[in-house]
Amino acid sequence: MRSVMYSMAVSLDGYVIGPDGDFNWTAPDDEVFRFSIGEIQEVGVHLMGRRLYETMLYWETAAQDPSLDADRRTWAALWNPLPKVVFSRTLTSVRGHARFASGGLVEEIGRLRAEPGEGAIAIGGAALAAQAAELDLIDEYRARVYPVLVGGGVPFFPRHERRVDLELVETRALSPRVVYLRHRVKR
Repeated sequence: MRSVMYSMAVSLDGYVIGPDGDFNWTAPDDEVFRFSIGEIQEVGVHLMGRRLYETMLYWETAAQDPSLDADRRTWAALWNPLPKVVFSRTLTSVRGHARFASGGLVEEIGRLRAEPGEGAIAIGGAALAAQAAELDLIDEYRARVYPVLVGGGVPFFPRHERRVDLELVETRALSPRVVYLRHRVKR
């Protein structure tokens, strides 16, 4: 059965977006970007909300930019054909290999877990991940922790009152600035 993973960049104080809506502190250096290439190769389908979908639209045409380096071209070559499922009440269309969710989060993940296929089900976007966490659908949390305190904003971890025990699977310094933490939910 396919596992569900939630992986994002996070500030040391636990936010993916600061109180001003900014997340420029998450811009990866080359080492972190190469790590992200390896991580996306583990993904079979990516679930996302509207905001992340709109942010990631950049990659639909990025490969046409002649100034793009080899790593960014590799990322685009992996990202663009990856199936994506978008959860949105306001978008009217999606592009590329994206489709709208045909049901709720529980139904969509259940269907994807039951389908034959390789690779993890990735969830992107803090709001969608918070819903999945509340429904106990996430199997792994992966955080690329940046050395910045933003003081508020959109939290990486959902704010609910349910305890979730985690098992440390991996920790790694990705660069002099970023630490990677991978935890599996204890079931």
